This record gives sequence, structure tokens and C-alpha cells, in this order.
Amino acid sequence: MYRDHMNFTVILFYDRFNLFCSFIALFLTAMTEEKVILVNEQDEQIGLMPKMEAHEKALLHRAFSVFVMNKKGELMLQQRALHKYHSPGLWTNTCCSHQRDGESNIAAGKRRLQEEMGFVTELKETVSFIYKAPFDNGLTEHEFDHVMVGTYEGEPNINEEEVAAWKWMPLDSVKEDIDKNPDQYTAWFKIIFDKFYNHLE
Repeated sequence: MYRDHMNFTVILFYDRFNLFCSFIALFLTAMTEEKVILVNEQDEQIGLMPKMEAHEKALLHRAFSVFVMNKKGELMLQQRALHKYHSPGLWTNTCCSHQRDGESNIAAGKRRLQEEMGFVTELKETVSFIYKAPFDNGLTEHEFDHVMVGTYEGEPNINEEEVAAWKWMPLDSVKEDIDKNPDQYTAWFKIIFDKFYNHLE
């Protein structure tokens, strides 16, 4: 009888302990969830919002796209990891993401280049524009996108949590392949490349 009572007490303790740990994990996730910078059409900051919520509500937020070229005029493309929550397995520019609060465009681009591709190079801001691209999963990219360009001659050390593969491609070949196989490329990359092909060239 005493042993049964002790077993019940131990089981109850572990149940409550596991519940407490789950609550703490959810709380920490909520506290540390990445936030994006909400902006108006003049790129003026108007607030912060968790990234997923901003994509669910299709609210305009600040973003950046990095294009890395080599001396041959080839563009480094990355294939997004297959487990990404949107556009998995699609080819896109060298890297892209969102600026953090108080972070400059260049600093954000270098940070994400290191996180995704495993190297850093000097970046130059070029152009910016607003685009909106809905996805099949109900999320929408509505971004004030800042395009940055850099040069690099080595091989990346890709982060496989973010990137499935990479390759160099001449700009003309990228343009031709987008026309032939548009479903293999991300929505934002097709928009950027179509708008700024001559500029990137």
C-alpha cells in the first residue's frame, strides 16, 4: 500500500515536472522568436512583430537579398533546405533574410551570409523595392527588400540546416533557366532578377 502510494506520488511529480518544462519551453520560444521590422512605404520603422505573424498577416516589413558574384560574372545560387516552412528545395539568390531591430542592412547581410553560406565578403547596397508574394501554405511575403551585391572567389561552407546545395551560374544562364523552369525558383528571386537583370549584369 505504501509502495503504491509512493509510485503514484513519483508519477504525479514527473507529470507535473514535464508540464512545467513544456510551459517553460513555450515561454522561451515566445520570448526568443525572431521579430521583423514593420515599415511603411518609405521604409520608416513603425513597429516590430514576430516573423510568422507578419507573414500570416501579410504586413509590410524590411528584408534584404544578397547577390554574390565571382570575377567570371557568375552568380552564386543556393537551394533552400528541404525542410524550410516555405519555398523548400527552390533555387534562389546567395542568401536573404530580415534585418534585426537596430541592425544596418550591410551588417544584416554579412551576418546572414555567414550563417547560411559560411563566409563573409564586402557588400554594397544597390536598389530597394516593395514586393508581395503569396504562398500555397497561406503565408505571404510582403517586403521592402534591400538588394546588396558582393564578390567572392572561394567555395562556401554551407549550413545544411538552411541550404541544401549551391552552384555558380552565369547571369544569362540564370535568366534562361528561370524562363524555362520558373517553378524551380523562389518567388522573390524571380521578381528581383526580372527587375534588375541589367543592373546585376
